Amino acid sequence: MLRPKRMSKLSVAGSKRVMGSAIEVVHDANVLDVSEYDGSWDGFEQGDPEAEAEQASEKLVTVRSIKSMLDIDAESVETDRSISEADLTTTLPEIQDRVNELDDERDALRNELRGVEERLDAARPFVDLGIDLNLLSGYDSLEVAVGQGDADSVERELLDADGVRQYEIFGDDDVLAVFVYPSEHAEDVLDEALVGAAFTAIDVPDAEVAPESYVRELESEKDRIQSEIEEIEAELAELEREHAEFLLAAEEHLAIQVQKAEAPLSFATTKNTFVAEGWIPTEEYERVSAALKDELGDRIEVEEVERAAFKSDGEAVHEDGEAVADGGTTIGHDEPPVVQDNNGLVQPFEVLVAAIGRPNYEEFDPTALLFLTFPVMFGFMIGDVGYGLLYTAIGGFLYTQYDSPAFKSMGGVTISAGLATIVFGVLYGEIFGLHLVSEWVWGGHSPLHKGLIPEYSYWVPAWILVSAMAAIVHLNIGYVLGFVEELQFHGLREAATEKLSWILAMNGLWVFIASKWVADSKPEFIFTVFDSGPEAAFALGFSGFPVIVGQAGIGLFLLGAVLLGMGSVAELVEIFDTLVNVLSYARLAAVLLAKAGMAFAVNLFFFGVYVDENGGWHFGHGGMPDAEAVAALEAGETLGYHGYEVTEIMFGGLMHGGIASLVGGLVVLVLGHLLVLALGVTSAGLQAVRLEYYEFFSKFFDGGGREYEPFGYERVHSREE
Repeated sequence: MLRPKRMSKLSVAGSKRVMGSAIEVVHDANVLDVSEYDGSWDGFEQGDPEAEAEQASEKLVTVRSIKSMLDIDAESVETDRSISEADLTTTLPEIQDRVNELDDERDALRNELRGVEERLDAARPFVDLGIDLNLLSGYDSLEVAVGQGDADSVERELLDADGVRQYEIFGDDDVLAVFVYPSEHAEDVLDEALVGAAFTAIDVPDAEVAPESYVRELESEKDRIQSEIEEIEAELAELEREHAEFLLAAEEHLAIQVQKAEAPLSFATTKNTFVAEGWIPTEEYERVSAALKDELGDRIEVEEVERAAFKSDGEAVHEDGEAVADGGTTIGHDEPPVVQDNNGLVQPFEVLVAAIGRPNYEEFDPTALLFLTFPVMFGFMIGDVGYGLLYTAIGGFLYTQYDSPAFKSMGGVTISAGLATIVFGVLYGEIFGLHLVSEWVWGGHSPLHKGLIPEYSYWVPAWILVSAMAAIVHLNIGYVLGFVEELQFHGLREAATEKLSWILAMNGLWVFIASKWVADSKPEFIFTVFDSGPEAAFALGFSGFPVIVGQAGIGLFLLGAVLLGMGSVAELVEIFDTLVNVLSYARLAAVLLAKAGMAFAVNLFFFGVYVDENGGWHFGHGGMPDAEAVAALEAGETLGYHGYEVTEIMFGGLMHGGIASLVGGLVVLVLGHLLVLALGVTSAGLQAVRLEYYEFFSKFFDGGGREYEPFGYERVHSREE
């Protein structure tokens, strides 16, 4: 699974008389990614498409145009029918003519409707004005303007204007009609006066009736047009129901015809012969070769001309290991496409790899490693049975309810993350932030603790150290994969300077950090987390490596630095990335504590929390100390409750108040946990992805692989005649 499927380049050569039959066999196999002829062979030219290619292409364009006009949803139609040439010759033109006719009528009506709507928009302001439209224009002795503006501003300008003998303003600030009787020989008086006023002119509709009547006529016209459009759309919908199966099957049939007819464009041909090549999964070579031989016998030559090696130098080898020489041996020098080789459990994680890029054929495919590490990181950070069940349910919904590969893949990823969250939730003993699972499964003593409760606060530095250890393992895997690639690609020297240098430097530095050498200058928890005693989260008796091991670690660190400098002195300034990259994984512990703190706060508000004499915190889901007990506690007396000596009540809990308090508390409880659930994706999910992409992938992964596009067609709506 760490490598894509091995690919071979298959070559098919023969007489042009059998080219069509060879195309049929290869197309039916649907596994050959055809290589384009690059024109490098003397005497060979690019092949010509079959005679029927142009005609089939035209029909295909017609079918797709009709599909678009009828708005056919291929996913909602189930059909499996054959298509004959008679259907394409008679039925298709009939459908085309009727659909085009209706579509043209609909377009004309839509244009007419837009015109009516524009006239309506222009006429509506005149309704409030209350003046017949024919009275607003056509005067010889009066100047008239209609528009939107400020009546006071217009009046001031008219009073100050020369040549205004008399004026009248009708309407309000929404729509104004201004009439001016100019002085003798004065012209354009109104237009000049309105230049300085707050006024925007609007055109007067060309009508002889009252505005109300004009608007009613237009609205009636609009209704008529919309009704006609609806009738046409109903007829188009009926055509869609009647012919959807035929059109989908015809599209598929014609697409296959075009695909086959245009295949020779990728071939190298002479007047009488052809050569076709393409990449095929090596495991499929024998099957396809046998099918060609069974169909065409000695009239065709089939050969495996290359078997691509997992090396970036592009070396291609025969099955027996003999290298194929460069320079004209094959009709093209394209890189092998990438077919990721992952099983059903791992495949959903290909969507996360694809977000960065398809793996190169020569490099490792990180999908399987992502499958192993991403859910663990996510589950570690959330670690709650309740949230895990919800994530799993959401993933199951995405996986089962959508046909889209992207949605199904995200569903599979979410299911894996949810299951990991459940497992860690059991280990932490939590369900929606409550320690009920600890009581049910572990008798109140779960093996892991998040560290929020003061009684278990020593777990906080433990998780920081565990995050660092996870980082070292994770990064080592990335560096080792990078070392193997460099060794294959460029040889031992480059592998040592580019990757082994970092492996030695990182591991040496962290061995020193975990050693007792200069222990006084290091955080104390490094030596207590895995020791024994009350501060040991994991009682393994480890209190640090001996001094000599720490000194050896510094030696490894310096050796790594020397190797790195041998490759590039400039990179020495980055040597302490071996510290920074590992510390970057502390975000795992940070998100763990942040999400636990949010869930704790939500539960505190609803259930309330009291503290016992040992520093243990207890949610009040089974009740809280009563008022008398609280008063006694405040007076300095000890308080016994549910077997605990209570020393403090942090918060009484909304559920223990009145009805209003309970209702408000339920809102806080539900919305709060939904918020934690959502932020689990945006924080835990994104942080895990960030560590995978930036810290891990960068050690060995480039991406940019070519997509595998086999010559063939997966029939969905049609069948062969």
